[in-house]
Amino acid sequence: QVHLAESGGGLVQAGESLRLSCTASERTFTSAVMAWFRRAPGPEREFVAAQRLSGGATYYADSVKGRFTISSENAKNTVYLQMDSLKPEDTGVYYCAAGARATLREITYAHWGQGTQVTVSS
Repeated sequence: QVHLAESGGGLVQAGESLRLSCTASERTFTSAVMAWFRRAPGPEREFVAAQRLSGGATYYADSVKGRFTISSENAKNTVYLQMDSLKPEDTGVYYCAAGARATLREITYAHWGQGTQVTVSS
């Protein structure tokens, strides 16, 4: 169904900003929710943020509240993650995901991008 591709990662210093983008291959999203996860050194992905495409409700991990903002443009089949005041702890591979529900569990999302690297230096 939907295929996702992330972009916008890079290397920044602590306190700087990045904006990630995720574009779906289809003309419109086929899932109700888009989300961002990240994989720090370790085996598991960590929930970062999610947005319901209908209504626009957003959800954030406590660690990024007030610093990250998720948004989407359905006409462009694109979801964004604006990351401000980045910290070294934010370093990791960031993945966008699509699913039917807004949850914090990666297993509930059916579609995943391949990820984009974000590195924040001290």
